[in-house]
Amino acid sequence: MDKRATGSNNTANNAQHFDVIISGGGLSGSLMALSLSGLLDHNQKPLKIAIIEANPVLSESTPSFDDRVLALSHGSANYLSRIGAWQYLQPHAEPIKNIHISDRGYYGKARLYAQHHQVEALGYVAEMTNIGAAFLKALATKSNITWFTPDKISAVKWQTDLVNVELNSGLKLSAALLLACDGAQSPCRQFANIATTSRDYQQSALIANVATSIHHKNIAYERFTETGPIAMLPLSSAPNVSASASASINGAKQNSAGRCSLVWTLTPELAEKMLNLSDNEFSQHLEQSFGHWLGNITHVGKRVVYPLKLVQASEQVYHRMALIGNASHTIHPIAGQGFNLGLRDVSDMTEVIKNALAKQQDIGAFANLMQYGKARQQDQKQVISLTDLLVTLFSNQLPPLVAGRNIGLKVVNYLPGLKNALVKKTMGY
Repeated sequence: MDKRATGSNNTANNAQHFDVIISGGGLSGSLMALSLSGLLDHNQKPLKIAIIEANPVLSESTPSFDDRVLALSHGSANYLSRIGAWQYLQPHAEPIKNIHISDRGYYGKARLYAQHHQVEALGYVAEMTNIGAAFLKALATKSNITWFTPDKISAVKWQTDLVNVELNSGLKLSAALLLACDGAQSPCRQFANIATTSRDYQQSALIANVATSIHHKNIAYERFTETGPIAMLPLSSAPNVSASASASINGAKQNSAGRCSLVWTLTPELAEKMLNLSDNEFSQHLEQSFGHWLGNITHVGKRVVYPLKLVQASEQVYHRMALIGNASHTIHPIAGQGFNLGLRDVSDMTEVIKNALAKQQDIGAFANLMQYGKARQQDQKQVISLTDLLVTLFSNQLPPLVAGRNIGLKVVNYLPGLKNALVKKTMGY
């Protein structure tokens, strides 16, 4: 695939003006382009869409044991199916059929089962590499997408009827609408001088993929411990694990009985300590904190630590520009809602553009963009409030909070109405 074209050989030389320019061709940008690719302009022709991406994302990438993963809600999987991406991702997505929530050392617990809600899975877990590859495969079938990669936006100039961007390569593009899908440090957000607010949770997330002696059986575990919440998400069998990499803890062979994505919320000091332990020492600490639901840890992948902060843009929209995904918000991973929240950004923006086109309106008009901002405000507020509540409730060992959360877990487990509401939220509805 040519770096400035999709499979249609649509090149930059004959397409300097676009309907939409998307800054960022990662997961959010690719998803945004795919979601818009089926819309028709005022002349009933497919929208002309440009994607500008700094990294050579069109090159082949092979999944590895250590690839970072994302949790996809049932609602997100349905949306990916509607826009033509799920068929490429489903073979690589591990279903979450049950969710076990527990508080180590206490009686509180809750169990959520997909079969009780007439669905095959409550959600799915997939490597980011596979998600990105699925989006690119779906985009390769579209003739109205033009890639500019590797390239970056060096300047943005806003005019009354257009937004103009200049690239590092010297190319100049224009469009009715610029969509910033360019991550937490969004250059477009900075070009527009949109401020952000942030809250430091004084926590870090230690992330790693691990192999276990007992298969996960498609159960996702959320385990609250004295050192912090531990999430163990089910993954498919380990890809591309060489014979040398198979040597595992205590000299035993990695038998691929099970593979999980670990997200362990810790204090920054403890996270740094865990990061520097040997694989054997780390496994012992993890087994002690998590328990033996999955048996022994037989293999530990690369460990990475991320500081946890809530970051929100003060504005969702600007003149002929809107923020999508992490460019708009970065949230705590405790509920696994980050990517799903960004996907709903994409869905709502697509709906706003679709409605504007149906009414023969300017898709970049500020009044239309304000509809997007209004649509996203409530959802983002609810998700952020939920994650903040969970952080406070489940990352604290104060006796009243411990007692309260255990009572809460028990109540959820035995009240069908409350449990159904929780499952609905978990599934992204």
